[in-house]
Amino acid sequence: MDTLREIFDPHFLLRNSVYISLLVGLVCPLVGVYLVLRRLIFMGVALPQISSCGIAFTFALQGWGVIPHVHQSEHGLAFFGSSLFTLPTIVLLSLLVRRGRGSVEGRLGTVYVLAGAWSILLLATNPLGEHGLLDLLKGEIIAISDADVGWTAATFCAVILLLFLFGKEFLLISFDREMAVTLKKNVLFWDALLFLLIGVTVSMTVLSVGPLVAFGFLLIPSLIAHLFAGNMRQFALIASVIGGLTALGGFCIAYHWDFPVGPTDVALLGVVYGLAFLGQKSVGLLKSRRSQAEGGR
Repeated sequence: MDTLREIFDPHFLLRNSVYISLLVGLVCPLVGVYLVLRRLIFMGVALPQISSCGIAFTFALQGWGVIPHVHQSEHGLAFFGSSLFTLPTIVLLSLLVRRGRGSVEGRLGTVYVLAGAWSILLLATNPLGEHGLLDLLKGEIIAISDADVGWTAATFCAVILLLFLFGKEFLLISFDREMAVTLKKNVLFWDALLFLLIGVTVSMTVLSVGPLVAFGFLLIPSLIAHLFAGNMRQFALIASVIGGLTALGGFCIAYHWDFPVGPTDVALLGVVYGLAFLGQKSVGLLKSRRSQAEGGR
């Protein structure tokens, strides 16, 4: 309780890190449920790495003198590079997945590996940005300005609003594409809008907390919620609550034990997932034995 009281003190030095962690934990699972629903989990692995490659590329341009170095515009520049790489890639990958030709997992794995390799190579050519970007890639959620929190909150609020307003359309095209075509829905438009929201969320998340944490909160809360949810509303709500609580718990643990916040969050998500999986299996086994016992009577 003392740690919680200290963290939520208005004068807490790392209060912006707490806010960013909570925003990521609450919002990322809301778009992650669509990746799970559409069976695009491997895309959730690749996109954060692609986004970080875009960030590394824009800072490499600064190091090469192509773009002038202006400290005040670094956040916007990084978001531009992240979006520039993420949005076209998600559209291309979604088209490949839809056509179903060849090995989809192989293509996603190839994109992931290449993006990781180029991120490292681009960092090696930019000594000025190497230190900060390495902290980002490791998930160090420390140096968060008020402006960063504001931009992240505004972007995520827009994402939540659009997901709420058009949730029925997104669910229909994700769950039953043929029915959407039969009902004369503009499938391409709704696909593009959903992928745009996913891409923007991934870009902003990677920019704030790095690819490791982005991947963790995109998929693991959704996988946990999938074990228990009975409908789409429960699916999204449970995933978001799990993400938010885990982000807060992970930050408390990291602050108390002086661990890096990002890896602590992801490790805690793994523990929660393991416990949830064992709990579900145990409950299922008990129900099965009870049914057998009642049937034997």
